[in-house]
Amino acid sequence: MTIPLLEYTPSSQNQRVQGFEVPGDEQLQLPELDVALAETDVDDTIRAAYRQIFNEQQMIVANRQVAAESLLRNGQITVRDFIRRLLLSDSFRRLNYDTNNNYRFVEMCIQRVLGRSAYNEQEKLSWSIVLATKGLQGFVDQLLASEEYLTAFGDYTVPFQRRRILPQRDAGELPFARMARYDKYHLNQLYRSGQLRRSGNGVSDRSAAVFSLVLKWVPVLAAALLIVTLLVIPTA
Repeated sequence: MTIPLLEYTPSSQNQRVQGFEVPGDEQLQLPELDVALAETDVDDTIRAAYRQIFNEQQMIVANRQVAAESLLRNGQITVRDFIRRLLLSDSFRRLNYDTNNNYRFVEMCIQRVLGRSAYNEQEKLSWSIVLATKGLQGFVDQLLASEEYLTAFGDYTVPFQRRRILPQRDAGELPFARMARYDKYHLNQLYRSGQLRRSGNGVSDRSAAVFSLVLKWVPVLAAALLIVTLLVIPTA
């Protein structure tokens, strides 16, 4: 039996809190792909989708979903379907799902897919149960089929961070993705360690290959060390 989504509400009923304002001029304007567009508009939409789902720090050649891009360009899938394919890609799973617990992953997906911060811990708990019971694909499908997503973005709009500027506030909210920009020294360190590699088409991410190599040889070296230890230590 499938566990239904637990009910959750905003922490405050004040009509002036986040989430109840009328969208203003800061709302991101992106072309909608339900009409015929120029190739540059499609490129802008695809780039915006990568930036929203992967964030700027993970926008590298190795994370591109070329097949999904082709389907979107040919009008065979909607923007919502393209977002789903990005969320279910191996790159997104490895970089975000495998490296975080359910609560943190749910919080990230609410920010990137619904365009807002989680209301409270109850909302994160509610979606974490969906993730635990239905798996990653079931969680993504339910999130993209939610009434909030369909109302805010529909089938042809790339999600964006909403509510950046609130009435009667001097400063708006900061972007969800706030990561330091590293200089050439740190970039060269990634090259030296083998996690990044220059290729003809740009930079490719080899962190997965390095990680797999570590997983392969650590058990072998541990077993060899155990054997040596047993041979060296005299038996009583």
